[in-house]
Amino acid sequence: MSKTALITGSSSGIGYELAKVHAKNGDNLVLVALDKVKLEELKKGLEEKFKIKVYTIEKDLTLPDAIDEVYNELKLKTISINYLINNAGFGDFGLFAESAWTKQEKMINLNIMALTHLTRLFLPDMIKQGGGKIMNVASTAAFQPGPTMSVYFATKAFVLSFSEAICEEVRDKGITVTALCPGSTETGFHAVVMGDEKLLKERKKSSPAEVAEFGYRAMMKGKTVTIHGFKNTIMAASARFFPRALVVKVTRKIQENKHL
Repeated sequence: MSKTALITGSSSGIGYELAKVHAKNGDNLVLVALDKVKLEELKKGLEEKFKIKVYTIEKDLTLPDAIDEVYNELKLKTISINYLINNAGFGDFGLFAESAWTKQEKMINLNIMALTHLTRLFLPDMIKQGGGKIMNVASTAAFQPGPTMSVYFATKAFVLSFSEAICEEVRDKGITVTALCPGSTETGFHAVVMGDEKLLKERKKSSPAEVAEFGYRAMMKGKTVTIHGFKNTIMAASARFFPRALVVKVTRKIQENKHL
């Protein structure tokens, strides 16, 4: 019997690629995003190629009632979710004191509130079903504070901590929770501390397809925290071995160099 994956932020990037990975593996899909045109294009392509069922929901998950609306719509359609993938999120660059509050609020609503609320709604159903898997897309940004992207880094730290906590809570329920931490240059502590900023700038970024495949495999294996790429794993871990004040200063330098 086919299983169903709900993927937020599925019209582009990692979410888009995760939809293709799940479809390739025979899963039906519920795709949630803002871009109705892209959702319908993806639905048509996946249904034709993989002979699965795809249900799309056009929704702005930053709005107060959006999460309840998604959940209630699926209940009405009697669609059960086996895999919940909280992928939707965005970031912003700049000094917090100069930032637009409306954008920061939306970021918190999407990166934290929507993810947490969706998990709260679907997790009891998974417990009743006797199993399920949740993947929350965090970031290597979760492992240290991020000056010039303070709210974004903080939201990802929440995602990581939250995922680890509830994973332990449901370990005996046949449910796993995976925090996927895609890598990016802001975790290159060693490169900056050693004075090799050229190395930092030359680091090759992984493609969304690579991250999606990696995340899918980690979720299916039931891993709790998974960081894509050996270098990113080392760099994320390195934050623990430096004084906290130095970590924050180095992260700011990396962020500013990225946006030159």
